[in-house]
This record gives sequence, C-alpha cells and structure tokens, in this order.
Amino acid sequence: MKKIILYTVLAISTSTAAFAQKDSQARAILGQVSQKYKSYDVIKTDFTFSLNNQQAGIKETQTGTLISKAKSGKYRVSLYNSAAKPEIDKEIMSDGKTQWTYLKKDKEVQVGDVDKSGDGLGNPAQIFTIYEKGFKYLYTGEQKIAGKVYQNIELTPEDEKKSIFKVKLTIDKVKKQIYSALLFDKNGNRYTYTVRSFTPNVPAPDATFAWDAKGHPGVEVVDLR
Repeated sequence: MKKIILYTVLAISTSTAAFAQKDSQARAILGQVSQKYKSYDVIKTDFTFSLNNQQAGIKETQTGTLISKAKSGKYRVSLYNSAAKPEIDKEIMSDGKTQWTYLKKDKEVQVGDVDKSGDGLGNPAQIFTIYEKGFKYLYTGEQKIAGKVYQNIELTPEDEKKSIFKVKLTIDKVKKQIYSALLFDKNGNRYTYTVRSFTPNVPAPDATFAWDAKGHPGVEVVDLR
C-alpha cells in the first residue's frame, strides 16, 4: 500500500514538473514573439480568416489585410469578398480609442469605443498580443508545415466566464512570428486566422487608422457609444 501511495505521489510530482516546464517554455517563446513584434513601428500582414460552426452548418472563408501600430494600439483591417478578385467587403479601423466598422454593402459605418475586455477577437491585430493578459498558456510541441518547423501553444482564459475558452497558436520557430491562431468559443464557433505574409515597417500615416468621411459620401454613420 505504501509503495502504491509513493508511486502515486511520484507520478503527480512528475506530471506537475512537466507542466511547469512546458509552461516556462511557452512563456519564453511568447516573450520572444512579443519582443520581435513590438520592435517594429508598423506591420502589414495578408491573412486568411475562416469561421466554422458544424452545429449551425456555417463555413465561411475570407482574405484580408491588416496594418497595425503595436505600440499605439492603432490598426486597420480590410476584409475582401473574393480571393480571386478582391474587393473590400468590410473595414475595421481604430486610432487606439475609437473604432470604426465600415460595412460597404450596407453603406454604413458603425462608431464605438475600442473593446479592451479581451473577451473576443474583434480584429486580427489581437492575435499578436492576445496571450499577454488574462491567459494561461502551455507549450504542446512542434510540427512541420510545408517543410517549416512550428511551435504550438495552447491558451486558456483565467476568467472562465469569457466567451473564448481556448486559443491555439502556431508560431514559426525560426522567424518568431505567429503563423496562425485558432479560437474556440462557447457557441460552437471556430475562428481561424492564418498569416500569409508579414511585412514590417511599411509607411502608414495616422489617417490610415481613422474614418475618412469625405472619402465616403452617402455613408450612414451609426454611433454606438
């Protein structure tokens, strides 16, 4: 009986140590990713976004472009309605305080405050910093995709009330950049962002991150603040 108890204690201790080791490794990897991302003044990425919900029979895919200023929290996201002949379907832009969501088809722009709750992923810029606050993380190993080595990290929110209950990050081991983010929410939705290109320090004047009313005549402004 004593031997059984001893083996049980040893097994638990080994498991705890392994978890701590993986957690430490995840922290180190994410630290490198964050440091590199924030070393750039501006980044531009082309990405693919997909939404899947098997229960609701939803499967949608869009391509998009993100321009982001990490240090000031400014971003502009353009989503396209076709990959073959891309035309803007929706744009989300923010100067760090206010967010504008432009729905081209509806000729409407919605104005609101930037959501800093971290409860969702309203814009792809957050995939580069989502792990920095409110998440526990665990390194789950490496994988190869098209000959490249990627590191996998799983995030779980510290607050169980959050709608997003799990995030899986895939990180380019050599470039120290996030390649994809898979988010799971409690409604059965699966959101996937996959980075197709990453260009640092592109020109981006402040006007890039604010709504241009003069350039969009006839668009209805809906203030949600």
